[in-house]
Amino acid sequence: MEYIPQNKQANILCCMCGVLIPTNPSNMCVDCIKSQVDITEGIPKQLTIQWCRGCARYLQPPNHWAIAELESRELLTICIKRIKGLNKVKLVDAGWVWTEPHSKRLKVKLTIQKEVFTSAILQQIFIIEFIVQGQQCDKCQKFEAKDTWNSVVQLRQKVDHKRTFLYIEQLILKHNAHAQTLNIKEKPDGLDFFFSNRNHAMKFVEFISAITPVKTKKSEQLISSDEQNNAANYKYTFSVEIVPLSKDDIVCLPPKIAHQLGNMGPLVVVTKVSNLIHFIDPNTLHTGEISALTFWNAPFRALSSYKQLVEFTVLDVNLTGATRGRYALSDIQLMRSADFGANDNIYDIRSHLGNILNPGDLALGYDVASSNFPDSDLAGMKKNQQLPDFVLVKKTYPSKNDFRFKRHWYFKEIPKEGIENPKKFEIDQMERDREEFLREIEADPELRSKINIYKEADAANILQQRIKKMQEHGVEEDAIKEELALDGLLDDMANNLTINDEEFEDEEDDDEEYDEEDEEDDDMME
Repeated sequence: MEYIPQNKQANILCCMCGVLIPTNPSNMCVDCIKSQVDITEGIPKQLTIQWCRGCARYLQPPNHWAIAELESRELLTICIKRIKGLNKVKLVDAGWVWTEPHSKRLKVKLTIQKEVFTSAILQQIFIIEFIVQGQQCDKCQKFEAKDTWNSVVQLRQKVDHKRTFLYIEQLILKHNAHAQTLNIKEKPDGLDFFFSNRNHAMKFVEFISAITPVKTKKSEQLISSDEQNNAANYKYTFSVEIVPLSKDDIVCLPPKIAHQLGNMGPLVVVTKVSNLIHFIDPNTLHTGEISALTFWNAPFRALSSYKQLVEFTVLDVNLTGATRGRYALSDIQLMRSADFGANDNIYDIRSHLGNILNPGDLALGYDVASSNFPDSDLAGMKKNQQLPDFVLVKKTYPSKNDFRFKRHWYFKEIPKEGIENPKKFEIDQMERDREEFLREIEADPELRSKINIYKEADAANILQQRIKKMQEHGVEEDAIKEELALDGLLDDMANNLTINDEEFEDEEDDDEEYDEEDEEDDDMME
């Protein structure tokens, strides 16, 4: 019979208490090892976490505020990142210990392992208590302290409409340029932007200067001073005036500017207002542009604005052959739409809209012959020059402007304080300016490409019903084709996520150093 040896585990006595135990490198039992070695040493058992009562967000150092529910995975991650010393042990498990919601206490149970002796690994479970401390976040502080501004930007334009401000407001929203504002107040002739820091106000002024021609003045007011320390506290005011010109205005160029632009005009149409002012001569198709500095050196104002626009019916269009971009010089025969049935006055004019207008179309323009202008506004006219009777600026559609259909899109507005105790005519004027801006968005693809436009909740059905009503009212096919397609509209929720990412971009950069230090802790959690 063959002998088969059997391996038996050798037992020894614990060197501390004498209990019989299996052999191990430490020659001690588990209880004695725990009494001699504490692997939680260096890990704090009580910490503080900051919570904002206003927005219910928790502070993730150094300056990022995150939304997290009680006993959620997100809050557990924030708490573990607060614990120092976890990089010296292996984190096996982490979980919540239930506490009363109103107790302002959070308890986290951690399971960790650590090698205490050669090939001897000890595992231990312990609880860390977090005290929830109230602290306002930066945004809530700005909301509560509305009057603690340091700088104000007063944006003004001396015109009788607010189409320019509606456009600038959309650009501000798209680029999130108002992120550092404490408050925004609406004024009869503009907007006031309040900032807690002068550098933020200067950055905002630079943004406005990049999108529209402006003139800026700076002033400061002494609030308090300390002569011993040679220190003073000031409040700064930036007065920003926008040029009093808008798209589709007609102007008479001063002689100096007309000479700089190659003796064009002097009666020209404003085709675009960006960081430069663009003009076109409707009689010759000559174009030109001037900067804000050139304008303010020799300022002038518009002869007529969009409120003086008159509707005309195009009877005939004869192209002369000259073109420039999307414009073509033509001789147009037209009459006032209001004169149908009253008289048969027909007029022949020259216009730059030859490629845009066809016989039977409707156009908007200015009745220059029936208007009275001050002599100061006509300083650029020579003795032998005469003003044209009419100047056309754009094409329009009949029923599209007569009926206000429900739109399948919308744009957002900056949250601001309205005008105190507005009068009825001011409210009506604001509604008319808004409606005119909506129509400009519908008619101008270039304008739509520069701003964010969002879908309504039921955009597809609204668009279908809108087109059906337009067809019932006899709207032309060209007008129906100009309706905004759903593919070109933004989804509201997706855009909100984009704005939040941009808003916390700087804060995430600040957190990179903190996240690198705790990278090992994250690996343990996984």
